[in-house]
Amino acid sequence: MPLYPRSAHCCLYPADRRTLLHAHPPGVPVTTARRTHGFRESVIRGMTRLAREYNSINLAQGFPNFPAPDLLKEAAIRAVRDDINQYAITWGAQRLREALARKYATWYAIAADPEREITVTCGATEAMIATLLALVNPGDEVIVFEPFYENYGPDTILADARPVYVPLEPSGPLDLDRLASAFSPRTRAIIVNTPSNPAGRVLTRAELEAIRDLCVRYDALAVTDEIYEHIRFWGEHIPIATLPGMRERTVTISGASKTFSVTGWRVGWIVAPAALTDAIRKVHDFLTVGAPAPLQEGVAVALDQLDESFYASLAEGYRGRRDLLHAALVESGFKCEPPEGAYYILADYSGLSELDDTAFAVWLSREVGVTPVPGSSFFSRGGERSLVRFVFCKTSDVLEEAARRLRGTAGQRGSGAERTEEPAVRSGLQR
Repeated sequence: MPLYPRSAHCCLYPADRRTLLHAHPPGVPVTTARRTHGFRESVIRGMTRLAREYNSINLAQGFPNFPAPDLLKEAAIRAVRDDINQYAITWGAQRLREALARKYATWYAIAADPEREITVTCGATEAMIATLLALVNPGDEVIVFEPFYENYGPDTILADARPVYVPLEPSGPLDLDRLASAFSPRTRAIIVNTPSNPAGRVLTRAELEAIRDLCVRYDALAVTDEIYEHIRFWGEHIPIATLPGMRERTVTISGASKTFSVTGWRVGWIVAPAALTDAIRKVHDFLTVGAPAPLQEGVAVALDQLDESFYASLAEGYRGRRDLLHAALVESGFKCEPPEGAYYILADYSGLSELDDTAFAVWLSREVGVTPVPGSSFFSRGGERSLVRFVFCKTSDVLEEAARRLRGTAGQRGSGAERTEEPAVRSGLQR
């Protein structure tokens, strides 16, 4: 006799571990929510699967392959051994929230109340969707700079709002006239990512002040993604919350993933005025309950004990990696600017191939052994530019091997006959 009795409503059979499914009347189509029709699955994660399939060097997904700081790992291990393994307070462990309050006071002179204004989340990714769900109403508009990190559009759509895109090129100043024309009485928020993914732009004080002026004029919020705040090669990091008139209308998002090379830990945070935090915490609670308790302890120790030399070394190490990959791309025939911050290079391959960006990325992965991300995944309208994105958050030996393979493509050209439809990449929505 089976452990679970068979019934008309269940097809769970432990022997073959099939998924539990509820019976569906034959002939009745299964429908999904319309909000999911406006975006596709992550192209970045799709390219990672492709890199594994072709045993290619994965320069698509932004996870470092080098170790996190020892004291961070040791603190997390101690927390596990000390049985800090149950739910933390929903909005974050006390120790971590207090460490974050000290960080923002020391680095940016932002006085944030750890009890009322700081929320720990399951990564900056959860922080963004929790913020938009808490603060944006159906029909509102959210301004997004493009090229953009691929989550921003879907997050806005999931909040039943409408993304409004404004170009922000890897080089050259922000077009303030285009930005101003994007604001309207329907504008609820603008997402500000600096240093930016994938363009690598570090917004200047003048650009941030222009954004501030428009937010004040239209009574809009600034939702900032500052996950790369410590990975800069030019300029200073200026949280828009530090500008006059912006503290009360800014939600600052960051996290441990990029600074401490722990993308799998999923520890992020939000700093926002209490009135906004109250709403965000309600959404956060019902989305995830809370971030992993022992890992929060590890991040708290890192914030308190790693000094400025760690952050300087972090940026300098990434500068060397950037220069290595940028030189290899230029020598291979790509056109690209060295980024001002973050760890991505957006490269134009129009001199190398007439393939569309997805086909070129697949060709490069399969034939050259280096996997990028198609550039169209960072734009609201795909297929208009011959761009791919590479990451350089890898050890020097990996980047040197990638550089060797890329230089070997000089003179090669992806043929239009090699166009391919890779389901792992092309699945989901058409923009």
